[in-house]
Formats: sequence, C-alpha cells, structure tokens
Amino acid sequence: MHAHVHGGNERTSKVLRISLFVTLAYIVLLVVAGIRAHSLALLSEAGHNLSDFLALLLSLTAVYLQARPPSATKTYGYHRAGVLAALVNSLSLVGVAFLIFYEAVRRIRSPEQVHAGMMIAVAAAGVVMNGVIALLLYRAGRDVNIRSAFLHEIGDTLSTAAVIAGGWAILATGQYWIDPALSIGIGVLILWSGLGIVRETLNILLEGTPRGLKIEDVECAIRKVEGVNDVHDLHIWSIGSETRALSCHIAIADIPPSASERILKDVKDCLHEDFRIDHTTIQFEHAECEVAHGCVMPLSEGEGEHHHH
Repeated sequence: MHAHVHGGNERTSKVLRISLFVTLAYIVLLVVAGIRAHSLALLSEAGHNLSDFLALLLSLTAVYLQARPPSATKTYGYHRAGVLAALVNSLSLVGVAFLIFYEAVRRIRSPEQVHAGMMIAVAAAGVVMNGVIALLLYRAGRDVNIRSAFLHEIGDTLSTAAVIAGGWAILATGQYWIDPALSIGIGVLILWSGLGIVRETLNILLEGTPRGLKIEDVECAIRKVEGVNDVHDLHIWSIGSETRALSCHIAIADIPPSASERILKDVKDCLHEDFRIDHTTIQFEHAECEVAHGCVMPLSEGEGEHHHH
C-alpha cells in the first residue's frame, strides 16, 4: 500500500513539474504578446495562467506534504495540506477575476486598437498547451487539490478558445470593444471556478459532511447490518479531500465481545464498500444511551449501567 501511494505521488509530482514549466513559458508569451497586441484578453489570459501557475505550485507542495507520514503531533499526517493549497489558490482566483473586471470596464469606455492576428495565433498555442496539461492532470489524480488545478486548465482551454473566436470577430467587424468584453467573460469563468473550490475546501476545513454524501443514507445502511439495533451520535467528516472519517454509537444485544466482532467487521465492510469511509471510531453499547454532549451523560440511578465495548 505504501509503495502504491508513493508511486502515485511520484507520477503526480512529475506531471505537476512539467505543467509548471510549460505554464510559466506560456505566461511570458501571453504578457509579451498582450502588450504588443494591446489586447486585454491576452493579458487576462496571462493573469488566468498565473493563477494556474500558483495552483500547480501549491499542488506540487501539497503532494510532497501529503506524502509525509503521521507523527506524534500530526496523527493523521498532512492530508489537509492539499485542501489548504486549494483554498489559497481559489481565493487568488477570485482576486484575479475582480482585477480583470475593473480593467475591462475601463477598456470598454475607452477601446484600444487590438492586433487580432496576434491574438488568434497566441491563443491557438494556448488551447493546445492547456488541453494537454488538463489531460495530464485528469490522469494524475482526483482529489480536491489536483481537481482545482485541473479545473483551472479546463477553464483556460475554454477561455483561450473564446479569445480565438473574439480575434476572428475583431478581424471581421473592426469592433475593438470585443476584446474587453471577452475579458469579462473570462473573469466570470475564473470567478465561478474559484468560488466552487472555496465552498468545497471550507466544507472540509469546517468538518462538514463530505460532498455527495448524505448522512441519513449512511445511518440507514448501518441499521441494515445484522445485529445492529440502533445508531446514534453519528458524525461524518473529511480528514483530507479523499479521506473520510466516521464516529458513531451502535446499540447491540448483550453478547460476548467475540460475537460483536462480526458485527463490527460487517459495519466496516459496509462503510468501505458503499461510502469509501475507512477511518472509523465505533462504540458499541447494550443499554439505553442518553445522547447528550456526545453521549457522556450517565444514566440516572436505577436505569442500569452504561456499557461500552
């Protein structure tokens, strides 16, 4: 298992390093071409790709941190390093979007002559580059950190294709306001993708129920396991983007620990197969439990003892 994780991390790291180098080279090309062509759309793309460069750099750092083993002070390791990287990256996207909006409005009021031919040529190169990087990232991993970088590249591919269309429109009509109008569209795309990752990462950091998982479905599945009489004090959260954890109390009959082991195994198998939950803390009890403050309140005198296995 450790070898598999290491191999996956190494493959992901290689893809990220290649993507970083190519993206940096394209940013330089966009800035130079944008200035020479007087194109805000190309400069917006440079900003978009700069945020992608940051995304890739943070993702590479996170892959390294996540591969570090748990310690006495970090008992779950560094799973949330990738989540924090995705949050910082997505917040930077939101800032870039508003900078683009500001400059686009200024340019719409005072349009500048744009060299549409250069726009088309540079954007065409960008479509190919972003498409290839997106494909590499898609194959490299699917956690929220890598997915945030992947979404950046998909957004760049689409927005760069829009720049090509805008260049043709400018050539055909001679209307230079098309360039800043395109930039607003690119800014909206950046803002949409950034806010989506912000919501997801904040849900993980606030230990909300993992995306796409309904707690009532998990509870229902546990109740169906033979030997389970009741389930309560159920909590589900994410340690990292792809690492889910669960804790709960399960009421069972007053049976020997050897018999309860079978129930525990069935519950864990159910959680793993149906919900991809592998980190579990399950507390068995065979007397009525007053759930208050995490089931720590003792039963009143005369109601019997509160047993936990």
